[in-house]
Amino acid sequence: MINFIGTYDCKADAKGRVMLPVALKNQMSPVLTDGFVIKRSVFQPCLELYPMKEWNLLMEKMNKKNRFIKKNNDFIRRFSAGVKVVEIDATGRLLIPKNLIDVANIAKEVVLSSAINIIEIWDKDSYEKVLEDTTLDFAELAEEVMGGDEDELS
Repeated sequence: MINFIGTYDCKADAKGRVMLPVALKNQMSPVLTDGFVIKRSVFQPCLELYPMKEWNLLMEKMNKKNRFIKKNNDFIRRFSAGVKVVEIDATGRLLIPKNLIDVANIAKEVVLSSAINIIEIWDKDSYEKVLEDTTLDFAELAEEVMGGDEDELS
């Protein structure tokens, strides 16, 4: 399992290509040859970039869902809508598909933000707004999500 670290400001060109920062590309080096999957986020107006191994683990979990239960089938359809396989080219660029650029409202300024084992791809203004909107309740959220039994953290 890979764990990414960092938040990086980048620029997207007119064709939707984003040059990956060297620090991020170096972190990706163990998984570069396997390729990636890019998709819209479930909860936020951003994109998610999965290393292929991480995507396959997620698909194994999804494949255990009973497809004869309508809500499972509906979820799988919506979750996989617009999913694309992408690669990082030899110069370190990621080409974001046009339909996904539109989904995330990506203009020129882009933020690549680590989210443990995936990278979130944001329009810079949207990213800053989400951070600002969640600042006030982050302490409460941290306590609720991470403040359980002390043994869970060790």
